[in-house]
Amino acid sequence: MHISELEKYGAPPGLVRALRAAGREKLYPPQAEAVREGLLSSGDSFVVSAPTASGKTLIAEMAALSVFLKRKGKIIYLVPLRALAREKFEDFTNKYKALGMKVVLSTGDFDSDEPWHKRADLVICTNEKLDSLIRHRAPWLGQVGLIVADEVHLLGDAHRGPTLEVVLTRLRFINPSIRTIALSATIPNASQIAEWLEARLIQSEWRPVPLREGVFFNGAVIFNDGNVDWVQASSGLEALDLALETIAQGGQALVFVGTRKSAEALAKKSETHVRAHLSTREAELLQKLSKEIEGSAAEPTRLGKKLAACAASGVAFHHAGIIYSQRKLVEDAFRENRIKLLASTTTLAMGLNLPSRRVIIRDWWRYEPGEGMQSIPVIEAKQMAGRAGRPGYDKFGEAVMMARNKRDETHLFEKYIKGEPEDISSMLANEAALRTHILSSIAGVFTTDMGQLMEFLGKTFFAHQSGTGFLAPIARSITEFLSREGMIRTGAGGRFTATRFGRRVSELYVDPLGAVIIRDSLRNPREKSAFALFHMLARTPDMMRLAVKKKDRDEMMDVFSAHAPSLLMPDEEIYLTEDMLSELKTASVLMQWILEMPEEKIVNHFGIGPGDLRTIVELADWLLYSSREIARVTGFKEAGEDITITRIRTHYGVKEDLLALVALRGIGRVRARALYEAGFKNLEDISEAEADALSAVPGIGQGIAADIKKQAASVN
Repeated sequence: MHISELEKYGAPPGLVRALRAAGREKLYPPQAEAVREGLLSSGDSFVVSAPTASGKTLIAEMAALSVFLKRKGKIIYLVPLRALAREKFEDFTNKYKALGMKVVLSTGDFDSDEPWHKRADLVICTNEKLDSLIRHRAPWLGQVGLIVADEVHLLGDAHRGPTLEVVLTRLRFINPSIRTIALSATIPNASQIAEWLEARLIQSEWRPVPLREGVFFNGAVIFNDGNVDWVQASSGLEALDLALETIAQGGQALVFVGTRKSAEALAKKSETHVRAHLSTREAELLQKLSKEIEGSAAEPTRLGKKLAACAASGVAFHHAGIIYSQRKLVEDAFRENRIKLLASTTTLAMGLNLPSRRVIIRDWWRYEPGEGMQSIPVIEAKQMAGRAGRPGYDKFGEAVMMARNKRDETHLFEKYIKGEPEDISSMLANEAALRTHILSSIAGVFTTDMGQLMEFLGKTFFAHQSGTGFLAPIARSITEFLSREGMIRTGAGGRFTATRFGRRVSELYVDPLGAVIIRDSLRNPREKSAFALFHMLARTPDMMRLAVKKKDRDEMMDVFSAHAPSLLMPDEEIYLTEDMLSELKTASVLMQWILEMPEEKIVNHFGIGPGDLRTIVELADWLLYSSREIARVTGFKEAGEDITITRIRTHYGVKEDLLALVALRGIGRVRARALYEAGFKNLEDISEAEADALSAVPGIGQGIAADIKKQAASVN
């Protein structure tokens, strides 16, 4: 369908012009089908189930543009990851700012209703952020006319699924007329999700770039179309040989592996081989990229240097241990065809727009705690395979799974190449998933008794699949827990009301169990030292706990001996367990951070990535803020000052003597320490100093010196 035909299907004035300005002239078959089914002319909801790169996003964009141009309300675009939210924000802003559409990104503070978004037309946020906004009863939510749920098949994800499910249920519970556009990978039971959302289903297997799937074994790839590709063995690594074949033909290769170390090792071993295929111009651009990657970190680390060195040869690795700024540079370089080979864990399987001519799934198994090595789900493999083929560049895409033996070859063909993805099943029915959502439902006065709570739960995807019989005893157990811990009260007629404590916990977006741990810890008469507070945070389900490796055990046992008497726990609960060792390791990382141990030493000593360190610090910052608020509403205000000081130290990663200096804009912990050691120990010293003396301090320079003098003078 040509976009000039859209007006006869209800497109508002300006839509065709907007699409044309964004480079669109023709619609893909799934897009045309959605238009014919009333995407632009009706108020119907839609579920679109189609392969990666088949144009699902444009269906959502057309619906959003139609709402915007008709002035039918705000649009919320939901995504599962912050990185994907940033990608969508940049894309939509670039394409539609000329229309006057105000696009905003909302992924941060969980304790705000963000009233400034009332002026926005399109709000892009994560599932968790929208959940937080609903808890704060953001007034502008009443203006939302359309919600787009990207990657809706993640309803079946144990970690992300329950929040997505509750958010969609609550919005529809509050406003039954709200319109939903849900985008999904190809799944067998998409019709079930469409029934739940009362939506039309657009289901398609069409792709703009044909996909061939095959299995590699014993030097050859056997594809599902019957073709056989014999691969030259040239590097000593079969996965690299598969990649080099594509690179030699002008394409790119994306290799999925099971672990971070595997991704790094494959990239490192690929450097010489890929470098041989680079032109002089490409090599020059990659040298620039390499310097950008190394310079993007506030503190250089070995991992960042390794990534920069790989990038200079046209290869890179990608995993959650890398800091965001460096991951972003790698992603952009891969899109621009500067990076030729990218070795990645499954962090890239979800959502990010990084197509490649050939996708190689080297590792199709992973370790599951308590279960050992397990093969990955079919839907995950299909998500990886869907990255194959760059629209506008490749005539075809290839997804290759690697077999270790003949039995694997048969298994891969039967299960993954010929097989269907698993049905999506709700992950809502467990106490850990429901605890926070039931509290928020009561605290937000969305449900005021068990009858209303069960009515709400009856509208969930779980209830649509399985009824409410299994949910009822879980809901009763949770409300009893919330009542016992003083978060809700049950009055006459079984009416629920949230206490001040319960309302604040809901607003703070912390797990009620974590809030109880924090409250009870603050009751402990022991000193609220930084280490004791960090250990308290590590005990909560909201904190990322670090696995204890064999090399850590002796050190953590020494840490236990040193700190056991000061932990904010009842004496009878202080004993060595695997959980305790993990908590102590997490607390030790944070302690070394605020003692100004360099990032490089922290990540090397504890065996984590710089990205992990940033995640732990961000979580600790948020949980310390929440702890201070919990102290305030539960009558332990005296702990507030200790918590506040520890939080500021955590935010900047400094000892107490640098607190005044890091308050200056542009001064992080490294520059602050350099200033302090040079004799500039407070704001008065800065304001009275000569600019030349300040600029002579390592890492300062003339521009920063002038700026911090101005800041210090304004404070004094």
